[in-house]
Amino acid sequence: MALDKFDLEILEILQKNNLTPQRDIGDRIGLSAAAVQRRIKRMRETGVITADVSVVDQSELGHPLTIFVEVELKDEQLKLIDEAKQLFSSIAEVQQCYYVTGDVDFILVLALPTMSDYEKLTRKLFFGNPNVKKFKTFVSMQSVKTTFEIPIIKK
Repeated sequence: MALDKFDLEILEILQKNNLTPQRDIGDRIGLSAAAVQRRIKRMRETGVITADVSVVDQSELGHPLTIFVEVELKDEQLKLIDEAKQLFSSIAEVQQCYYVTGDVDFILVLALPTMSDYEKLTRKLFFGNPNVKKFKTFVSMQSVKTTFEIPIIKK
């Protein structure tokens, strides 16, 4: 889908606060609220906007640990890669899962209450998985920057 200047301006605003009233968006970019509504609807239908969510403080929900895990598979047959994708995607504690190039196959971002919970999860995801060759864990000491905003390149 081709995005014009107005679409990009709408996305820039929505990424900062998706509860911004369409009337306010229209006033800021020079469109009517109805035109803004149509554009947002089109961007949702075409998959440009994939979700409308609230970003929450994971510590406030009892998940203060952020853990990054590199996972290397023993066998990289497509069927086994797809099984790993399905498994990692099905675990609630896995906040993000990336299938990557390089020395490892996946990078996972986990949110967990305690290291004990992580140890239990490692048994399920890694030690109990015959196709996991090895995994390497990194525990975040502090979140310096976390954002879901994609920089808007204006044409």
